[in-house]
Amino acid sequence: MRDRDPDGSAGLGRTADPQPGPDPQPAPAGPSGPADLNLLRTFLAVHRSGSFTAAARLLGLSQPTVTAQMRTLERQVDRELFERLPRGVAPSPYADELAARIVAPLDALAEVTGDTVPAGERPADPVHLAGPAELMCLRVLPALAPLVAEGLLLRAATGLTDPLLDELRAGRHDLVIATTRPRGRALAAVPLMDEEFVLTAAPHRAARTGGAERIAAEGPGVLHGLPLITYAEDLPIARRYWRHVFGRRLDCRAAVTVPDLRGVLSAVVAGAGFTVLPRYLCADELASGALVELYAPEDPPINTAYLVQRPGSAANPQVTRVRDLLIEAARAW
Repeated sequence: MRDRDPDGSAGLGRTADPQPGPDPQPAPAGPSGPADLNLLRTFLAVHRSGSFTAAARLLGLSQPTVTAQMRTLERQVDRELFERLPRGVAPSPYADELAARIVAPLDALAEVTGDTVPAGERPADPVHLAGPAELMCLRVLPALAPLVAEGLLLRAATGLTDPLLDELRAGRHDLVIATTRPRGRALAAVPLMDEEFVLTAAPHRAARTGGAERIAAEGPGVLHGLPLITYAEDLPIARRYWRHVFGRRLDCRAAVTVPDLRGVLSAVVAGAGFTVLPRYLCADELASGALVELYAPEDPPINTAYLVQRPGSAANPQVTRVRDLLIEAARAW
């Protein structure tokens, strides 16, 4: 008997020699002959999600069924497919090769079979979309309003990129807007937009700095008398701006931290201090004069956001509609 994985799945280990007597686990196929499509679909779900439990959730199966199917497939191919880890499983080299061979035809088959049921007879599946709270609220949700008016069911979530990508792999989201490109080739990612960062403050605060000319002549140290308002204690956006624009380390402690850039914006507009913000977030305030740009470098720092899609989610045509509309709308962001 194999040990149970921490995620609730039974570890596969190396395929044991066949024992006499019936297999105590239900098996969808015999121990020999070509693997059927159900086994391969389940294998691909485990390979993509990295967990029997996550694969079961993706497929609408029980975790013991997924475990039994993978045991059957291991017997058929006479190879170890997955190694159990403290969290989930890791594919063997053979499993990686097998996944590479079957991914395109199985995804194509899923897309074709998903379209065989007329749209009017198939219940609509919600599209699960996640990304940074500020971008979701100010750009993404307004852009998707026309699709919602046409009947799109949308389930939006917000959070930080790394946890959202983990949830994408586990099947909780169909699409994620990530602030960094995901590592590896398991997730398809396309550039969505470039965020340009702006050093900004309210006009009366900016007047105390002496303006961009003084910053250019004396360096960013002239700002150290102003309170810094930022997203987090480690000053992630401001530190990047300092390195890119001024070529030095930011040596400053935040006066206020707010884990939502909209809160940072509100505090700075009210005169609390200065900050670095994505231009899309403060464009209206800059245009109205509620904020001023303290310094305008020739090469401002930017960060690329990526639209990341869960493998296999194209079986829901609404996911494709959302993806295509976001890519089109982001050209104006």
